[in-house]
Amino acid sequence: MPFDPKSLNYDAQGLIPCIAQDHVNHEVLMMAWMNAESLARTIATGQMTYWSRSRQSFWVKGATSGHRQRMIELRLDCDGDTLLALVDQTGAACHTNRRSCFFTAIAAGAPRELSGPIV
Repeated sequence: MPFDPKSLNYDAQGLIPCIAQDHVNHEVLMMAWMNAESLARTIATGQMTYWSRSRQSFWVKGATSGHRQRMIELRLDCDGDTLLALVDQTGAACHTNRRSCFFTAIAAGAPRELSGPIV
């Protein structure tokens, strides 16, 4: 039986969080929102397609920057309300031109930058 994107538990705005993770080294790259249509487009094309809340439009990761995410596998959490995308990342995942959006650590109450922009 094929997977139905509408079968997931979306929030009141029809969105579900999707965490993108490098499929080789398991680095967490970013979190973005998807709706049933962006999920269906991702499955159909193999290119990660998200829903931009600020632009209210579909966002194919890397369409303008070239920093694409090719879907390797999608995983659902136990409640069906969060997705984990194992991806092949080309270039930076973060809009700050860093490999990961999670580049700041908080330790002993102080922030510490873990990585700078990709040069």
